[in-house]
Amino acid sequence: MSAHESMEHAEHAEHASGENKSIALLIAVLALFLAFSETLGKGAQTETIAKNVEASNLWAFFQAKSIRRTTVQTAAEQGKLILGSTSDEAAKAAIQKQIDDWQKTAARYRNEPETGEGSEQLAERAKHAEHERDLAQARYHHYELASAAFQIGIVLASATIITGMIALAWISGFLAVAGLAFTAIGLFAPHAVHLM
Repeated sequence: MSAHESMEHAEHAEHASGENKSIALLIAVLALFLAFSETLGKGAQTETIAKNVEASNLWAFFQAKSIRRTTVQTAAEQGKLILGSTSDEAAKAAIQKQIDDWQKTAARYRNEPETGEGSEQLAERAKHAEHERDLAQARYHHYELASAAFQIGIVLASATIITGMIALAWISGFLAVAGLAFTAIGLFAPHAVHLM
């Protein structure tokens, strides 16, 4: 090998080494973005599960309150029937008092703003938990798409080092931008794009 060929070979190796460093930096940045999107995705997934459990518990409590209210209302209606068939004034007064108590209890089961445990408040809280669950789920889907874009970008950037095809690095960079876009959508406007 002549001195000229040796210099060309050294220059080519130095150029390839510079390209490989750039690709390695691209891979590192993609891995960093992947870590962020995976962390955000796991957080959103956990929130989805927690809010789903919360909504289920609230709806179960709502059903229990509704059953109690129906039972008390039925007892009040039966009391009214008994009241009509009784002639004893003392018994009528006692029955009327019990009917009034049942009706107050039924009204409290329906609307109890002090504790937030009336059926109206429970339904509102359950719907709010469902909304938060749906929001977290939409975020999760966008973070998962972002993670997929970053992972594919890492694979393509790695393939660039092996094959020397710079086009793969450009595609990898495009996927990084797409992944960042999906991460931003998940953070700021999860319902803006419906892909799943």
